[in-house]
Amino acid sequence: MNIREITKNVHYVGVNDRTTDRFEGLWPLPYGVSYNSYIVKGENKTALIDTVEIGSIRDFFHSLMSQIGSEGIDYVVVNHMEPDHSGGLNAVLEAYPSAKLVGNKQTMAMVKGYYHIPDDRLLEIKDGEEIDLGGKTLRFYFTPMVHWPETMMTYVKEDGILFSGDAFGTFGALNGGVTDQEMETDWYIPEMYRYYSNIVGKYGRFVQKALEKTSGLDIKFICSTHGPVWNGRIGEIVGIYDRLSKYESEPGVTIIYGSMYGNTAEVAEEIARELAARGVRNIKIHNAAKSNLSDMISDAFRYEGLIVGAPTYSMKIFPPVEAFMSAMETREIKNKVLATFGSFTWASASHKLLMEYAGKCKLDVVASLEMKHAVNGDIHRAISELADRVVEALKK
Repeated sequence: MNIREITKNVHYVGVNDRTTDRFEGLWPLPYGVSYNSYIVKGENKTALIDTVEIGSIRDFFHSLMSQIGSEGIDYVVVNHMEPDHSGGLNAVLEAYPSAKLVGNKQTMAMVKGYYHIPDDRLLEIKDGEEIDLGGKTLRFYFTPMVHWPETMMTYVKEDGILFSGDAFGTFGALNGGVTDQEMETDWYIPEMYRYYSNIVGKYGRFVQKALEKTSGLDIKFICSTHGPVWNGRIGEIVGIYDRLSKYESEPGVTIIYGSMYGNTAEVAEEIARELAARGVRNIKIHNAAKSNLSDMISDAFRYEGLIVGAPTYSMKIFPPVEAFMSAMETREIKNKVLATFGSFTWASASHKLLMEYAGKCKLDVVASLEMKHAVNGDIHRAISELADRVVEALKK
């Protein structure tokens, strides 16, 4: 069995990166990441779909040569110009001097800016246009802002293969197999949530447009640029992207807090206990000073309840919590049951500023409390009331 063959004459030629610590210099990669590239061989022409990050170019050429040997490449299709996919373009075009780079108008401007590729190597295509390879037809669907303005998808109609760019991608390198039929893929699902919320989260309305645009296609394989090739789990994977891009959440509550000396942490823990006593079973708690921002964003996207608390710090919000709230504003988080709690010693600020962030996110705050100094009888009662209101709002 050739595990790199997806269908006849369509092969995976991507690579694994198990050394890079952070994706985009920000997001942790505890399980690595794959840069996925594919070869489509027709009777007359051969196309390469995307390349890889420049640091992986040696492994990429080993993978590429294992599938095409000394054969030529006629087209290099660029679905997405982000450098983790386009970094190998100059090396590929140099190795295959007759190959044409295929992309849309936005792609062409970026190609020239990043890589100074001359016009005679470029082939601009339009939305819905096709290239016939001989028994394999590439049809192009523009999907701007999923998640750059030039992004598009390529569909091989004879095989029902959608090369989807970053859409439906996940963090995590491939472990032996390529398709979801060849390896255990359950562990990629939380990495997909993290990938979507960290990278694509702001662009939900554009993801919805892309899903609508491709909804009529007969899709048997989804070949994204990161993570497994989806075959047996396509319905589930598309469903996750559909829900996330509509800001629909799963039952549960995420609690994000900051604490310098333990008093605000005590409030967070008591809120969690009160929620559990009222039947909330799925509760995720993050100390913002210790948890990674990536995981906090992912859980905030995934679960319907969000409770955020922080002490006042130099008349601001405790910085790690403010970074989280800024990330929520950037991603235009929606449809959350939000509650807040602030604390202070001599001058109040965090409570008001958390409420301001809620306003920027256009989220209604269903409950809030403010604590001076430490937990007392009044704060215990306020925590109980906050839990009541959150649970009531979750039921609605």
